[in-house]
Parts: sequence; structure tokens; C-alpha cells
Amino acid sequence: MKGRILIVDDEKKLADVMSLYLKKEGYEVECAYNGDEGEELIKLNTYDLVILDIMMPEKDGWSLLRSIKSKSNIPVILTTARAEEEDRIFGFELGADDYMIKPVSLRELVLRVNLRIKTSYKKEEKLTLNGLSIDESRREVIEEGRVVALTPKEFDLLLFLCKNPNHVFQREKLLDKIWGYDFMGDTRTVDTHIKNLREKLNYCNKNLKTIWRVGYKMEDSNG
Repeated sequence: MKGRILIVDDEKKLADVMSLYLKKEGYEVECAYNGDEGEELIKLNTYDLVILDIMMPEKDGWSLLRSIKSKSNIPVILTTARAEEEDRIFGFELGADDYMIKPVSLRELVLRVNLRIKTSYKKEEKLTLNGLSIDESRREVIEEGRVVALTPKEFDLLLFLCKNPNHVFQREKLLDKIWGYDFMGDTRTVDTHIKNLREKLNYCNKNLKTIWRVGYKMEDSNG
């Protein structure tokens, strides 16, 4: 398998045809036919790339793109019938990695997907921190030779803090970055996940610090 792809498009026939072409190329492909369904699949699964339509019912592509990029670096290719320069610029400002105008050339789509996934894999490296190894592409954490099972949000929180060492984050900021601005819970959710990380990982027990009345920071043990 070359990678796992999510197609989010309310044009079911188009999504199914794109899926067929990409499966022939060796990709594992799932389809969602509106923005809300796409967002749920992203919460539950790990993908190497998302092909995202802009104009959809429920949650539109702009909102879903913003949500995806606030939590991860998954490559996103936008597909839309809107060819205006302002739309393309807006998409790139939100973090889109590529932009294709409908009707989409399926051969070109395959080429662009291959390129984006290849580039993404080159960029992704293991984060190694004093006995702790974080593999972002595989979403795997190993400490002193032992694979440590983390929930998706525990992994996202750990990765974010380790990528931003010695920076103090307020609980509200972590809630926004990891759970999203529309999350209905409160900051106690952050405290619970911090507690779990400390219990599961010696590295966090030593280096994940509480800043009184402010928030949390991960001290850089390599520095």
C-alpha cells in the first residue's frame, strides 16, 4: 500500500471515480460525502493525504481545511469549480498544499497525489528526545525500547509540546490547538491528558512542567 487517502466531496460519482483511480495506483481510499462526515473520519483515522472539495453542505471545505491544519500537517489537495484567484490564495493561506479546478483530470490527480505524499514522507522525521522516540507518520511512541499506547489526542498533545519545547502554553491555547475551537469541553480535558501522559511516559513525568496559574511547558532535555 502506497498510502491512505480520504476524499471528501458531495459529488458522490466523482468521489467514487477518483477513489477507483487511486486504488488502482495502490492507495487505500475512503470517501466522505459531506464535511461533517469527513471530519468524523479524520478524528477516528490516520490519513496520508486528504482530497477536499470546497463547496459542500453541512461543513464546507474551508472550515474543514482550517480544522485539519490546526491539528496536523496532513497534505490537503483542494478541488473546486471556483477558479478565481482570490479563492486559490485564500485556500493556500489556510494551509492547502495544492489546488485543482474541476473538472479534475484523473491522470493529473494521480500525479499530484504521488508528488504530495512523496514530499510529505521526505519531510517527516522521527523526533528523538533522550530515550523517547516519536514517529509522526506512524503515530507511534517508543520509550527506552517499549512501544507506549497513547490515545489520538494524547499523541497529538505530546507531539505538539515536544515540537515546541520550553514554550509555555495556556490551557485554553492547548485546547484550541489539539481539540479545535469548536470543542464543547473545558480546560479540565487538558489537565486529564497531561496527567495521563505523565503516568504513561517517564519523559513527561520528568520534563512536562506545570506553570502555576498559566499552563504547561515541555522542557527540552536535549538542550
